Amino acid sequence: MQPPTGISELDALALDARVTVRRGGAPARDGKCIVYWMQRAERGYDNHAVDLAVTIGNLLRLPVVVYFAGIANFPHANLRHYAFLNRGLVDVEADLAERNVSFVMRKAPHESHEQLFADVQAAMVIGDENPMRAPESWRQQLAQRLRVPFWTVDTDVVVPSQLIGKPQYGAYIIRPRLYKAMPEFVVPYQNPHAAYTWQRPAGFHADSVHEDMTREWKSLDRSVLPVEHWVGGRHAAMQRLKLFAERMLGSYDEQRSLPELDGTSALSPYLHFGHIGPLTIVLALQRAVELHPEWKAAYDSYINELIAWRELAVNFVKYTPEYDSIECAEHWAQQSMAEHAHDPREVVYSLEQLEHARTHDELWNAAQLQMVRLGWMHNYLRMYWAKKILEWTPSIAVAQKVCIHLNDKYELDGRDPNGYAGIAWAVLGKFDRPWFDRPIFGKIRYMSGGSTGRKFDANRYIAQVQQLAAPKLF
Repeated sequence: MQPPTGISELDALALDARVTVRRGGAPARDGKCIVYWMQRAERGYDNHAVDLAVTIGNLLRLPVVVYFAGIANFPHANLRHYAFLNRGLVDVEADLAERNVSFVMRKAPHESHEQLFADVQAAMVIGDENPMRAPESWRQQLAQRLRVPFWTVDTDVVVPSQLIGKPQYGAYIIRPRLYKAMPEFVVPYQNPHAAYTWQRPAGFHADSVHEDMTREWKSLDRSVLPVEHWVGGRHAAMQRLKLFAERMLGSYDEQRSLPELDGTSALSPYLHFGHIGPLTIVLALQRAVELHPEWKAAYDSYINELIAWRELAVNFVKYTPEYDSIECAEHWAQQSMAEHAHDPREVVYSLEQLEHARTHDELWNAAQLQMVRLGWMHNYLRMYWAKKILEWTPSIAVAQKVCIHLNDKYELDGRDPNGYAGIAWAVLGKFDRPWFDRPIFGKIRYMSGGSTGRKFDANRYIAQVQQLAAPKLF
């Protein structure tokens, strides 16, 4: 496609809806490569940011270097998260090599962005988007410090977030907008091959992704161990997607809300770390429906979760600065919370009791243990889990803090827009409507253990979780 009249090929690339020009200008004349600072989208294939960097590199006749900074203090991250991430970087390095793209990891204390850009003589820097508060601030700060162009690419949503433009009240509002835009953006990846090879300078420092990146980090939280059940990386994610698309999608509608069965895609940890992107999933499921038209209803149900609800969560975090505070609640919920602020609780549990699953509710305990031991909790039970914390803690503000703390500490898909949005829905009524007024909850939707447990085989689920082994080191 030819760029519009009077616009260079490079400027035309900046017009892509996925691209945000954080620092403009022409690439450095004496630059030796295009650098992609990889942070959220940790994959070498099916990554719009990699594709853009390679396209620009080929246009300017420069090689591409993908750089990952292994920081030791990522907010709320612990050994469990880093182990999963570390394994994924092995796939990143291998996949990029197939595209003639060089991969460099520098871990703390050698992870200075500016030093890396200077060492490789970057002509231009590409990044990916992350709507979370801390990563977004890193991008803003880097844009102010750089002296070369800096563009970021929104590659972990199907519909670019900036097209929505403002916070959305609920899924029913954002869904039609997303679905209308989907045909324009559900397009197969090009995965172009880099035409120019980077030559590593003499004495250049890089750390190996095949070793424990955390080994020398004395201050890292090592209290939460990795779990053998999960193997990080794009290759494992693609294997799970293949299984889901070819064998499980047809029964998704019937089994998705049954925690005792393996009926969901279980791709959320891979989505969180960017080991797989939602567009890759959509394309695979569309191919499955072409072969099995009778699976269309199940496909629609899954797409509602993957696109409508997940991208609503991204919108929530992107446009709501107080996404982890009760201040994000709607006016009706704020009023209801105030009216019930002093309602007595029949039982109040401490953080330690909750963390160690020491409550009177066997179903809740099982859900908490699944999260602690497996690093993942079935989505249907996440709602129940959070609502019971609301019921068993001194206030809604405390409940939200406890939910966020436990979710971010143990879940492999924690520290994510989906988690903050889900907790806000369960505890604050966000994206929901007012319900019948009741003690403690006010007009926020209530879930009881009796009704929840009758919707699936709760005893079987509890027995399964009790058999889970405690996590072990790799």
